Amino acid sequence: MPRQETLIIGSRGSPLARAQAEATRDALIAAHPGLAAGAVGLRIIRTGGDRIIDRPLAEVGGKGLFTREIEQALLERSIDIAVHSMKDMPTALPDGLVIGCVPAREDARDALIGPAISNAAGDFESGAPGLVLGTSSLRRRAQALYRWPGLRVVDFRGNVGTRLKKLKAGVADATLLAQAGINRLGLTAISAQPLALDSWLPAVGQGALAIEIRAGDRRMADMLAPLADAAATACTTAERAMLEVLDGSCRTPIAGHATIDGDGRLHLRGAVFMPDGSALWQAEGRGEADRASALGAGVGGRLRAAAGEPYFAAIAGSEAATGPA
Repeated sequence: MPRQETLIIGSRGSPLARAQAEATRDALIAAHPGLAAGAVGLRIIRTGGDRIIDRPLAEVGGKGLFTREIEQALLERSIDIAVHSMKDMPTALPDGLVIGCVPAREDARDALIGPAISNAAGDFESGAPGLVLGTSSLRRRAQALYRWPGLRVVDFRGNVGTRLKKLKAGVADATLLAQAGINRLGLTAISAQPLALDSWLPAVGQGALAIEIRAGDRRMADMLAPLADAAATACTTAERAMLEVLDGSCRTPIAGHATIDGDGRLHLRGAVFMPDGSALWQAEGRGEADRASALGAGVGGRLRAAAGEPYFAAIAGSEAATGPA
């Protein structure tokens, strides 16, 4: 009788994180007949970002808050793979860990949800007085203030369900969620208005999953290979290379999105905002998919030059004053 393969998937415990981990489990089982359903375990790991929900991420540690404990479990070999939302991943991974697989990407757009008003996007575009947007994302805050001057923004932490409850309670008139999360959770009943990518850029990596493994783990790399998507891998590689050049932190409002054009080449667009929405710098570039990192670095360099070093020095100064991101 052949030996049954087993593996443990590490994940956060939010409904969205569970859905993403379970989808990865199901894809692995479908790709490997030797993996019986009971042989693939799911270990829920509570992260710093899950414990601290009463303050903006910028004040308590940034992106690494959602990955550190899971990555530690991976390094300690208590899990075999870690499933993350790509947009939660810092550009620098801990020594000994790599992104082993990027599956096919979900919808990368942000969606505006405003059940208390008839047409959220239309009302916000009209500049109706007194409208309040709830978000904890500096990128969404800055981009919204740039696009809708005069808008009032309030902090809105929590998972998707928590934010929808706050919205229903009247804490804000509208909020922004990733369309990918809405789709993965099957939230067909909510009224979501996706924002067009040509006028509203998402977070780097939004809609994509990052499946993290130990460097040199050939068994896991081989098992994940059937799940990998070449287009999603190239696009997120370019986006993350741009972010790395910009030293993107939770206090730097940065947006970016890459696509594959009809000719098979990558097209990357990026933007940097003043935190108060008073200014915007944009850059874009095209290149071959096998040179995704170089394309991203080039676009990041142009954005850095456009915004100017005083901008980044000011951001760094705010980080020094309030603690590391």
